[in-house]
Amino acid sequence: MRILHTSDWHLGRIFNNIHLTDDQSYVLDQIKQIIREYNVDLVVVAGDIYDRAVPPPEAVTLLDNTLNDFLIDCQKNVIIISGNHDSPDRLSFGSRLFAHHGLHLFGNFQYPVPRITLSDTYGNVHFYAVPFSEPSIVRERSGKEVIREHNDAMITIAESITETIIDNERNVFCGHAFVQGGIIQESERPISVGGSGSVDINNFSRFNCTLLGHLHKAQWFSAFPVHYSGSILPYSFSEIDHQKSVTIIDLDASGNYSYEYVPLTPRFAFRSITGLMDTILRDSARDTSPDDYILVRLEDTVPILDAIGKLRAVYPNIMAIERPGLEAIITASRKSGIDHRTMTDDDLFKAFYQEVRGEAMNDAQIEFLHSVFESMQNREREVGS
Repeated sequence: MRILHTSDWHLGRIFNNIHLTDDQSYVLDQIKQIIREYNVDLVVVAGDIYDRAVPPPEAVTLLDNTLNDFLIDCQKNVIIISGNHDSPDRLSFGSRLFAHHGLHLFGNFQYPVPRITLSDTYGNVHFYAVPFSEPSIVRERSGKEVIREHNDAMITIAESITETIIDNERNVFCGHAFVQGGIIQESERPISVGGSGSVDINNFSRFNCTLLGHLHKAQWFSAFPVHYSGSILPYSFSEIDHQKSVTIIDLDASGNYSYEYVPLTPRFAFRSITGLMDTILRDSARDTSPDDYILVRLEDTVPILDAIGKLRAVYPNIMAIERPGLEAIITASRKSGIDHRTMTDDDLFKAFYQEVRGEAMNDAQIEFLHSVFESMQNREREVGS
């Protein structure tokens, strides 16, 4: 069976005040062509379909058009699960009706985990669809009171599937989670506020292949065939050196796999330029791609009047300016041995409290802090950031 694995579309994304819907449409058109060229049997979209729980209308229209292409034009089966950016209820709309037409939508977590069975010339392949869910949801629906963190939830999910797994047939896990040891990027929203949001790779040992979403860099794990397809576009400047792609995975009769990364070409490249202002402006005359999305790192050590205006005159899609030449304050803060830019919101507030009060936060205060952060995240999921 040939599977196209993709995830983290983040439809409706705004990156440094630039709406990326047209860019996402450009890449999704390429995926449609890849589906045809490689004659895939199934498309798996492993979560974070939208960038926020209430997506803008143009993002909903883009998803509608894309699924129409996959299902009607290409006539392929599609499995979609929700991620931590999606609204489970909204993504589940029409799921029972759509399943009869090859679109298997899983927004809300179901227990026991549903099984989708597809067949090829070698027999059945069973897919287990596990959308992102908070531990409290898995605890409520499974009745397992021991569940407190995400790994507890994944242990329960994996054990439930294992009880009914068909050993002499092929089994594929589809989920949205953060596996311990995965390579993370700046644009990935933390799965958990306080406590551990990661899960152990050993949870997936019983599957012939595990297809995940959440991490934006495409990557395989060596211990088991666990795979992240990565996002379809860069969504932070830490990703501009990534070659974005989709992954074609072939399962043979024994459940062994082979794969190929098929690159995606963005409408405009995401890149950075480093140098002095005068040099960058002079060299822009020879730049053959001035419409690219650009991060400029200015090395000037003096203030520059209207730097963004001067740069936008030659690079209309400039996204941001960094001033490494003026980072004396940051350098001074690093003398303490702490780079505050790399700290989580949780740890940063704790450090701030310690510095102001001269004492560490107690358990009750930390619990209250987490409740505030969770409330802020819930509001952010509704309106975006």
